[in-house]
Amino acid sequence: MKKTFLAIALTLGVAGAAQAQSVRFGVKAGASLTTVTNTGDDAANKFGFNGGVLANFAVNDMFSIQPEVLYSNKGFNIKDSGDDARFAINYIDVPVLAKVATGATGLFFELGPQVGFRTAADIKNSSISLSASDAVKSVDFGYVGGLGFQTESGAMIGLRYNGGFTNIAKDNGTIAGLATGGGEGKNSAFQLYVGFLFGGK
Repeated sequence: MKKTFLAIALTLGVAGAAQAQSVRFGVKAGASLTTVTNTGDDAANKFGFNGGVLANFAVNDMFSIQPEVLYSNKGFNIKDSGDDARFAINYIDVPVLAKVATGATGLFFELGPQVGFRTAADIKNSSISLSASDAVKSVDFGYVGGLGFQTESGAMIGLRYNGGFTNIAKDNGTIAGLATGGGEGKNSAFQLYVGFLFGGK
């Protein structure tokens, strides 16, 4: 599964670079609304940040391949009768997206695989802060799908969904009661962003 996933991402990136008529580089940043699946009734969505850099390899006027390197806050909030807590997981996400433009309208759609590298994980409330890195897998495989609007100058705005394929827990017994309700927990995130591709008209 993982080898197939990486092969698809690599093939998309190499094919896009090889056939590209033009290459543009850009930056992007935005807000995220995240959770982990199977968190139970005490879990609530968590707000976070996402941002980073990208390259766009245009194959033609409508189709391009867009690899990105993003810093992404994920996780969820824990609501109970006592002190609320935050379960935060930070990743360096590397999506490789197929991007389809609809022409003069500026509307585009994007879809592709993603691999995320965990940089930190912790649990916090008003009185304590505990590392959870030992309980969360260091690599997360997922997918990205979204839509947005881009001007000819390169300014863009978009909304995407970022979902996980794999269980993030190293050991269900370690984080199941807090994070995954005894089952598998997968990352789930809605991301709203603005960005700019340099080299436009």
